[in-house]
Amino acid sequence: MREIDRLTVENYHTTSLLLMESASAACLDAIRGRFNGDLSNKRGLVLCGKGNNGGDGAALARGLCRAGVQCDVVLFGKFAETAGDAHTNFESVRHLASFAAGSAEAPAPLTFIECEGVHAWEQIAKPRRTYDVIVDALFGTGLTRPLEGVFLKVIEHLSLLKQARERAGGAKPLILSIDVPSGLNADKSDLIGPAVCADLTVTFTAAKPANVLPPACEHNGELIVADIGSPASLIAAMKPWLFLTEAEDVQSWLVSTRYKPDSYKNSHGHVLIAAGSRGYSGAAALCGDAAMRSGAGLVTVATPSSAQALVATRAMPEVMTTELAETDRGAISDEAVEHFLSLASKATVIAIGPGLTSDDERPRRFVRQIVERRTRPCVIDADGLNCLAPWPNELNGSEAQPLILTPHPGEMLRLLGTEDKAALADRVETARRFATTHKVILVLKGSRPLVAAPDGRVFINPTGNAGLGTAGSGDTLTGLISGFLAQAYATLKDDTDPLAATIAALYVGGLAGDLAARELGMRTMVASDIREHFSQAVQLLDPQGEQP
Repeated sequence: MREIDRLTVENYHTTSLLLMESASAACLDAIRGRFNGDLSNKRGLVLCGKGNNGGDGAALARGLCRAGVQCDVVLFGKFAETAGDAHTNFESVRHLASFAAGSAEAPAPLTFIECEGVHAWEQIAKPRRTYDVIVDALFGTGLTRPLEGVFLKVIEHLSLLKQARERAGGAKPLILSIDVPSGLNADKSDLIGPAVCADLTVTFTAAKPANVLPPACEHNGELIVADIGSPASLIAAMKPWLFLTEAEDVQSWLVSTRYKPDSYKNSHGHVLIAAGSRGYSGAAALCGDAAMRSGAGLVTVATPSSAQALVATRAMPEVMTTELAETDRGAISDEAVEHFLSLASKATVIAIGPGLTSDDERPRRFVRQIVERRTRPCVIDADGLNCLAPWPNELNGSEAQPLILTPHPGEMLRLLGTEDKAALADRVETARRFATTHKVILVLKGSRPLVAAPDGRVFINPTGNAGLGTAGSGDTLTGLISGFLAQAYATLKDDTDPLAATIAALYVGGLAGDLAARELGMRTMVASDIREHFSQAVQLLDPQGEQP
């Protein structure tokens, strides 16, 4: 980002001071949005460090003042210690605060205070002032070590204010962080120490890892990525490989696979799912139902013969079932390989895993042979992954027959052949390395799930909530991904991008979970509630395309 800012200034005749003004204007717009556009008679506290982040805060204080907000600006340090554009903005704030226009009836619109230590801060914080908005402009993207001293006291103070607000059920003060909440290392997902917990973070040009990766992102609140004037070509020139999925990306995929007037069931693909076992028919039904509800034209669940009747009873009537040879314990046997491959030759996409069980060599041999001999795109989840763990080095995906793996963290560790959770300390790098090594599309589930591509790109999914951690939600996601892939291959033919379909499915599934949680609450929602909100999620993203 520093390089992008530098090149914007040097090559596009944009001064760094203008970038700072644009950044403060974006923050002002975000605050206005939280107060329905009316900031008159509000009171704000702007906490500034001595660097450029503090300079952004000083510029914002002037904007708030013009909008009718009475602002108290606190600079942690001496004005004489500031430099560059930050110094220019603090000089403007000092000048504005020096006007002798204040009185008891009409207080000065802005005050400016230098704070040099813990004692000074305690004196500033002691009066019980009621603020409508507090701006965190202490540290930006340059912080690499834990905060200490007076800054720890500031974070403790803000935390107490937020706790008091929540106990009272109030809405103020709104806490806004500029670029990243102070206390976070912008380049890391892990916390390096105590940090501001913002309600709203406005970052500039592009999101930083700490804005979007947990647990650091949990300190950001709502995230707004603001364009402040750096050309998109400069971002592209940096060749980024970490991306945040946005609604527009998913909308584009939905538009490309819309139903057409002459559409019928074969136009939207056929999903064949190997799932279930004796005692685990629910997983197969959930997966089949999700594939059907996703928009696929045909869905068949192939399941052990002793489980077929239950799967057929529990699944939607539109979902077809067929039986496979089974072991004496009711799991799919490797004797079913040839029959399943014959069924797969008539399908668009195959999925393997939900409810299979993996504690027998025969299901393991079945899964291995199907994956090795596949001629169709293949989604592997749950026990399908466990049957292949640790992942064989010689087993790879390809452009013609892509493999899409959807492990949760425990399954990912098994694929890696380890029990050491430290292997997932850097989820992004772990997912990227696995995907590039084995040429697969890897969906690593969890908070902010990731999609890693064979070319090294990693996409962060922002939708979803803790309610998705319920039994059957993984089976539901497998069905949704399989259904989206089937629609893509049936509609787009040779132009199909399985990565785009996977990214879209993950986003829609998370959004459906968010819609279900709003209606039912996270605590009581179940996997079938997520499926029943697929349609609402799709209609929100592409309302025009869903109308007859």
